[in-house]
Amino acid sequence: MVGYSIGVGLYKALESYLSIIWIGIISNILSITVSFLSYKVLVFKTKGMWLAEYMKSSIVYGGIALIGIFFLWLFVDKMKISIWFAQALIIGLTVIFSYLGHSRFTFRRRGIK
Repeated sequence: MVGYSIGVGLYKALESYLSIIWIGIISNILSITVSFLSYKVLVFKTKGMWLAEYMKSSIVYGGIALIGIFFLWLFVDKMKISIWFAQALIIGLTVIFSYLGHSRFTFRRRGIK
């Protein structure tokens, strides 16, 4: 919900000033940071390694962000789908990939399966 709110909120605030691609980039940077903190503290409950895990998180989310920004551009600019619906579709598709990436890469501890 946080990522959805950031994406839609920034779009509504900045659509007159920036393209959907720039809004998507800004939105993803903010959302990645919030999501990283949520996963680290609430889901995987790992200790230490903040910078290493943030960098790994950025790799996982970076790939997902590129796909998400492409679909934002496609849905909103080209297909004229409402930002509300487009953002919900994109988040719904990427939640599964982010969990898998983080469980197997970002927050994985050596020797623990």
